[in-house]
Amino acid sequence: MRFSRFNILAILILFVSSCNSQLPAGPISRIPSPTPFQPLTENASDSPYVDAAPTPLFLPSTTPLPTVTPLPPTPTQEVILPETLPEGVNIPAFTLPTSLNPLTGLPPSDTALMERRPLAIKVANYPRYIRPQSGLTLADNVYEYYIEAGLTRFIAVFYGNNSEWVGPVRSGRYFDENIQRMYHAYLVFKFADPRVETHLETTNDVSPFLVVPSLGKCPPFQLMTTRHIEVYNNSYFRMPLWEDCVIKNGLDNQHQAIRNGFFSESVPSPDLLGTQMFTYYSVDSYNKWVYDPDTKQYIRYQETDDIRNDKPEKYTTLIDQMTGNAVHASNVVYLMAYHTFSNTFDEEDEVYQIDLTGSGEAYVFRDGVGILARWIRTNRDQPLLLTTLNGAPIYFRPGITFYEVLGTASYVDQDAGEWHFHHATP
Repeated sequence: MRFSRFNILAILILFVSSCNSQLPAGPISRIPSPTPFQPLTENASDSPYVDAAPTPLFLPSTTPLPTVTPLPPTPTQEVILPETLPEGVNIPAFTLPTSLNPLTGLPPSDTALMERRPLAIKVANYPRYIRPQSGLTLADNVYEYYIEAGLTRFIAVFYGNNSEWVGPVRSGRYFDENIQRMYHAYLVFKFADPRVETHLETTNDVSPFLVVPSLGKCPPFQLMTTRHIEVYNNSYFRMPLWEDCVIKNGLDNQHQAIRNGFFSESVPSPDLLGTQMFTYYSVDSYNKWVYDPDTKQYIRYQETDDIRNDKPEKYTTLIDQMTGNAVHASNVVYLMAYHTFSNTFDEEDEVYQIDLTGSGEAYVFRDGVGILARWIRTNRDQPLLLTTLNGAPIYFRPGITFYEVLGTASYVDQDAGEWHFHHATP
C-alpha cells in the first residue's frame, strides 16, 4: 500500500525571520566544506583544514553507560506548551519529574548535566571510510538530513549524557539553526559554506552559541590519531574540554527551559506494524532500521555501496566507536519538511533551506508499531510536538529518538510492517 502525502499540512504561525545585523565580533574563518566520495588517504597534506588542525590525542578506552530504568511520570513541573496549537490539538496535563531528561524520559547519567545548555554537534556520515562515528549512541536526539550530492549528515543533541569524543565533526547547514533554537543548544560544527556562515554569524540570537575550531582561548577539537584518515575528516569534539572552555571564554551555559516530551512504556495499539523502515535519500545514501523485540530498540543499518545500474542493496550495522554498540533508537520519526532554495545560485550548489516550522506530515515508529502522525512547531525555541492525525499527543518509548528529515515530495510504500521511504524535493 502506498501512502501519498496527506493533506494535513496546516498553515500555522511561522516565526519571524532572524535579525541580520552584523555583530561587532570578527567573522569565523571561512573554510568551505565539501563532502566528496574519495579514496582512503592517510593524513593527506593537501587538506584545506590542515592549517587549523587541532591537537592530536589517542582515543581512550571507555565503558558503555549502564542501562537505566525510566521512572514513572509524576507531575512536578510546569509543562511548556506551544503558544498557539492547531484546532483539534489538545495537550493533557503531563509533565516529567525534574530528575528526568525531558528529551528521553530517562534519568541523565549525571543530574548536573541538565543544568547546562545542550550541545548540538554535526557528525559526518560520508565519505564512507569515516565510519564508525563516535557518540551517536550517547546522544538524546539525532537528526539526519540531506545536504547535497546525494549525501546526508547527522546533528546529534547531547543533554543527559556526555561523550568523550563526538565526530567526525563536519560543516554546518542552514537546517542546523532549527536544532540550535529548539534545544537552546550550542551548535558545534567545523565551519561552513560562506553563505551559511554569514547567516549564522549575523543572526544575533544564534551567533553567541556557535562553536567552531577557531573558538576563543581553548577550542575543544582534537584529532583522533588512532584513525588513519586525512586531517580534514578527522576532527572530533572533546566534551571533557568543554567545561573549561565555557569558563575561559565566559560563555552562557545556564539551565534552559526545554519542553518535556511525552513518554510511556505502554505499547500503542498496533494499527500498523513498523518492524523495518528503509530510507532512500539517493542511490549513494540509504539505510534501514530493524526492530529488535528483545531490546525494544530499532537497530541502524547503513549502506556500504551504491545501487546504480540495479546493483543490489548492501548493508552493515552502524557502530558507535565510543561504546562499541550498534546505533539504535527507541523511536524513529520521519519528518516531511519543505526543502527550498533562496535563489538560483543556491539551487545550483544545492544549498538547501529546510523549513521545520509550522506543521507537517510525520510517521512515528516505536515497539514495532507504525503511527501516522504530524509534527507541530509553533514555538521556534521548543522541540517538536508529535501528534496523531486526530490531534492527540504521541507518547514515545523512553530512550533515544532518531529523526529522518525528508522532503515534502517524498513518498512511502508499506506492507506487513515493512516501510520504504523515498526522499524527494520539489
